[in-house]
Amino acid sequence: MNATPVPPALLDFIRRGSKFLLAGHKEPDGDCVGSQLALGSVLRRMGKEVILCSAGPFKRTEIMSYAGEFTAKLGEKDREGGRVILLDCDSRARTGDLEPFLEGFPIAIIDHHATGDRSVPLLYLNPEAPSTTVLVLELVEALGFRITAEEAELLFFGLATDTGFFRHVDDRGAETFRCAARLVAAGANPKKAFQAIHGGKSLDSRILMGKILSRIRPYYAGKLLLTTETLEDTTRYGLAGRDSDSLYQLLQSVAGVEVIVIIRQESPENCTIGFRSRDTVDVAAIAAQFGGGGHKNAAGLSLAGTIEGIELKILEAFSDIF
Repeated sequence: MNATPVPPALLDFIRRGSKFLLAGHKEPDGDCVGSQLALGSVLRRMGKEVILCSAGPFKRTEIMSYAGEFTAKLGEKDREGGRVILLDCDSRARTGDLEPFLEGFPIAIIDHHATGDRSVPLLYLNPEAPSTTVLVLELVEALGFRITAEEAELLFFGLATDTGFFRHVDDRGAETFRCAARLVAAGANPKKAFQAIHGGKSLDSRILMGKILSRIRPYYAGKLLLTTETLEDTTRYGLAGRDSDSLYQLLQSVAGVEVIVIIRQESPENCTIGFRSRDTVDVAAIAAQFGGGGHKNAAGLSLAGTIEGIELKILEAFSDIF
């Protein structure tokens, strides 16, 4: 990871502000939630007013307990004198139902997605960073603060989430482990983070995983594996039954596979699509073709339609690659 200096204008933006609306992308994950909570804690220690915003849903078991810390709607009083910081989110459009509440504010973005909105003047972007929580750590230190043990836990949680608990770190990842060591030295507990991410799963989540695994179909000589989750599955097993990280991990262990695609029918009119790439294929570029985004090896989007129609479009998008 090449370091990107914290923009002095961002430090000034924070020091001069008195109220901050910290927002993240819809369908948050550990990196998004950990970034918001940790930065919010530091800003409060600076005497700032903080409102944590998220459209949710908090459907991942590891972040469900944090849902009560966030609001999905802002009243006029909440908006008065506020400044917005988007974390792990490249634009207001990716905040979902929060978007109309965030218009008209001074805004800064802290993100590690390559698709960041570069038209925003206050942009702290480093696509080489393993997580947004690493950028928050750099920001906090640039502000002259030391993180507390609780903040270190939150930042490590985000780092562990986005690296697949360091499974995705390659030979360029020495700085990632240096950041992890700083967080552990400050009080983060890797064993506790691992249990939070991978433990506490329901029996239904295992049954649902089996159903989704049973639907896998190989394409392009087995280089792409595609599977689906139906609306009936979601109704039967609920959002808490999903365990995408474990599912992707299992499928990436298949010999010869390069890309994993999971299409979920979220409602009769809408699907979400998740992509994972083992190495060379840039799935963020594929997602961007349909208005989504993410990282080279992990991306996603939401699309109107049904599984049957969307599946054909997604497969066609990979035709030039395979």
